[in-house]
Amino acid sequence: MTEQQLSQPENIITGQHYRFTVLTERMVRLEYSVNEHFEDHLTQIVQNRNLGTPRFEVFRHRNQHELEIVTDYFHLYYDGGGLTADSLYIDTKYGYSSYDNRWNFGQPVETLKGTVRTLDEADGEVPLEEGLMSRNGYSTIDDSHSFIIEDDLLRPRTAAGEDWYYLAYGHDFFACLRDYYRLTGFPPLLPRYALGNWWSRYHAYTQAEYQELFQEFERDGVPFSIAVLDIDWHLTRVPHRFGSGWTGYTWNRKLFPRPERLLQWLHEHGKKVTLNLHPADGIRAFEAAYPAVAKHLQLDTKAEEPALFNLRDEAFRKSYFEDVHHPLEKMGVDFWWIDWQQGTNFTEQQVDPLWLLNHYHFKDSRQRHGEGLILSRYAGLGSHRYPVGFSGDTIVTWNSLAFQPYFTGTATNVGYTWWSHDIGGHMHGVRDDELALRWLQFGVFSPIMRLHSSGNLFSGKEPQNYNQEIAEIMREFLRLRHKLIPYLDSANYETHTFGIPLVRPMYYHHDKPTAYELRNQAMFGSELLVAPIVKPKIDRLAQSKVTIWFPEGQWFDFFTGLRYEGNVTLNVFRDNHRYPVFVRAGGIVPLNPHPQEDVMQLPKTLAVKIYPGADHDYRMYEHQAEHTAVTTFTWDWQHRRFTIKVADPGNIIPSKRIYQLHFIGVTPFEAQIDPAIKQNVTTHENRIIFLQNNCADFGVTFSKMELAGQREQIVARLFDKLRRAQIDFDTKELIWQKFLAADTKIQFISFLNTLTDQDLATFLYEIVYLL
Repeated sequence: MTEQQLSQPENIITGQHYRFTVLTERMVRLEYSVNEHFEDHLTQIVQNRNLGTPRFEVFRHRNQHELEIVTDYFHLYYDGGGLTADSLYIDTKYGYSSYDNRWNFGQPVETLKGTVRTLDEADGEVPLEEGLMSRNGYSTIDDSHSFIIEDDLLRPRTAAGEDWYYLAYGHDFFACLRDYYRLTGFPPLLPRYALGNWWSRYHAYTQAEYQELFQEFERDGVPFSIAVLDIDWHLTRVPHRFGSGWTGYTWNRKLFPRPERLLQWLHEHGKKVTLNLHPADGIRAFEAAYPAVAKHLQLDTKAEEPALFNLRDEAFRKSYFEDVHHPLEKMGVDFWWIDWQQGTNFTEQQVDPLWLLNHYHFKDSRQRHGEGLILSRYAGLGSHRYPVGFSGDTIVTWNSLAFQPYFTGTATNVGYTWWSHDIGGHMHGVRDDELALRWLQFGVFSPIMRLHSSGNLFSGKEPQNYNQEIAEIMREFLRLRHKLIPYLDSANYETHTFGIPLVRPMYYHHDKPTAYELRNQAMFGSELLVAPIVKPKIDRLAQSKVTIWFPEGQWFDFFTGLRYEGNVTLNVFRDNHRYPVFVRAGGIVPLNPHPQEDVMQLPKTLAVKIYPGADHDYRMYEHQAEHTAVTTFTWDWQHRRFTIKVADPGNIIPSKRIYQLHFIGVTPFEAQIDPAIKQNVTTHENRIIFLQNNCADFGVTFSKMELAGQREQIVARLFDKLRRAQIDFDTKELIWQKFLAADTKIQFISFLNTLTDQDLATFLYEIVYLL
C-alpha cells in the first residue's frame, strides 16, 4: 500500500473501537473493530482511499451524540457502543423523499439496481443485485468480507469487524460513478479489436469448415474482429478414468490437424482468437501439457496424479500459466474465454475461484500483451477491472431480449460497463427470423457485439441462415458496427480515463420521472439515443413499435435524418431495415466508411456525420501503444462555423487522413474554406471532403445553411407506409385523401382519433408529428 493509496490522516476520525474516514464530501468510510485492528490493505473492491481533502466538520458529545460529522451533503450521528441501526444513522441533505432520507446502519437500501453474476438459463427478467445509484440519493457498500490484496496475493482479512462505505451523491450519478472508480480503480482500456464483431458458436467445427465460414463472411463483406472457438477446440472425449472432458487444454487434432496454421490464417485475415476454458478439473494426465506440469509440481506420473485446480496455490498458478496457457498463446491464442460454472467459495476463508481466475488471467494478459482482455463472468463489485463480461446462456425468446437492454443499463450502476451477451440468445426457443434480427440490431448498439448460439445444428446465427431480406439487413448492421468503432473507441477511452460510461440510463442525464420509467432506452455514448425493439412487429402494419421519450431539444433519426421535436413521449414505428437510434441536435458522430479495414489500425478516412440545431464540441480520442491523439470537432451552429483541431503528439494518426463531413438535415449551402487549407478541400452537395496534411487545423464557415424542410420526405414516407400496410384498400385511400385535404396538422390528427384501430392511428401519428 503506497501513501498515495492511504487515506490522509486529517480525514480520519477515531474513537473507542471505531474509525471513520471522510473520503469526499459525499463519501464516508465506517469501520468498527473490537480489537481496533483496522484494514489499510487493498481489497477485492477497494484500490485507493486517498480521494483528496474534503471539507467537513466534527462535533463530539453534542446533543447527546458521541460524534457528529457534517459535510454539505450528509450529516452523520454516532452514539457509541458499536455499529448498529440504533447507534449510527446518516441523513442526506437532499429533498428527494419526505420520509426516506435517513439511513440507519445496516439497513438495506433500495437502489436503481446493479447487475448479477450470470444470466445462465434466464428466460426474461431475473432479480438483480443492488447498485450505487438510488432515487433517494444515497447508497452503501459493505466491504467487510472481501479479501485483501497484498503483493498481488488474495488472502482473508485478519481485521474482523465492520467496514462500510456510505455514498451521498444525490442524483449526480456521473459523479457517483467517477468517485466509485477513484475508490475501486478505473476500467482498463479495451483493445480496439474488442469493439468489433465477435463470431462465436458452440459447434464442433473442423479446421476447413472454420476457414470456409470466414471466407464466406469476407465474400459477403461482413467484418469480424474476433474468432471464438468454443469447447470443441480441445479433446472432449477422454478415457473414463479421467472423468469429464469438459476441462481440456489439448487440441483435438481430428478437427484441427494443424491448429497453428489456422491461428496464423485467422491473424492474416485480421482476426484475434480466443479459446473457451472450463478449468475446474485442473490438468490431467492425458493433456499434452501434463509432463511439463507434472515436472513443475512434482506429481506422480506413474499414478497419473492430476494437478488439481487451485489458483490459491502459487506453484499451481505458475505452472497453470507458464506450462499450459503460454505455449498455446505462442501458437497464436490472443486471450481466453473463462467459462467458470462451478459456483463460488465454500467457506469465508476461500476466495471465489471466479474472482481468482479473472484477476490472474487479466493480469497475465496485460503483462504479455500490453492491453489486457478476458471474457468471463461477473464476480461482484470491483469486477469492472477485469473486462469483458460474459452474461451467460440465455433462452432464445423475446422475453430474454426484452430484459437485456435494461440489464445492460443497470450494470453501469456498479461500474460494470463492458457486458458481452450471447446476441441472438444461446439455447432452446423457436426459429424466429425477426427476433434474430432485432437481437442483432440491439447487439450493434451494445457494449460488446458477440453473436453466439448453442450446439443445436439448426440454431447458428450466420446471416445466411435467415431469409434473404433478413440476411442482408443483418450484414448491413454488422458492417455498421465496424463503422462505429471510432465512436466506440473514443467512448472506451473516456470510460478508462474519466469514468464516463458508454451506456447511460436516461436518468444519468435527466432527473425526470419518465427517465426512470422508460427503462430500456439509454444514451449510447454522448451523441446517440437508442431505444431497442424488444417486441414482435404488428403484422398488419409490417412495423415494430417502441415508446420513446425524447428529452427537450431536437433529435434526428440516425438512419433517415428526419427531425423530431423533443420534450415528448412518442410511439415510433420501424420496419426491419430501421432501428430507433437518434442523434441530439448539434451531434457529431465519427465513423469509418470502410468497415472491412483492420480494426487495429486507425482509419485513413473518417466519415463525420454532423447534425444542425445547436452548438456542440465533440472530442474523439484515439490511442496506440502509449500515445493518445485528440481530435476536437467544434460546431458553432449559431455562427454556422465548423472546425477541426488535431492534437497528435505521438504521430499516430495517418498523415494524410481524409475527413468526409456529412451535414445532415440542412439546406444546400455555400462554404467559405479557410485559405490555408483550401487546396486540400472539395465540396459536394451537403458534403465536404478535407485532406489532412501534417495535422493542419480545418475551418469552414457556411452561408445559406438552415434547417431543411422535411414535408416532402414525410409525405413520401406516409405514402410508402400506407402502401406496405396489410390493411384494406378503402381504409388506405380514406386516410390518404384525409391527409391531402387537411388544412392543418391538428385537423388530420383529429381524424386519426376517430379510427378504431389504435395501432394504426398511433402508427400514422408519428409521421404527422414530424410535420
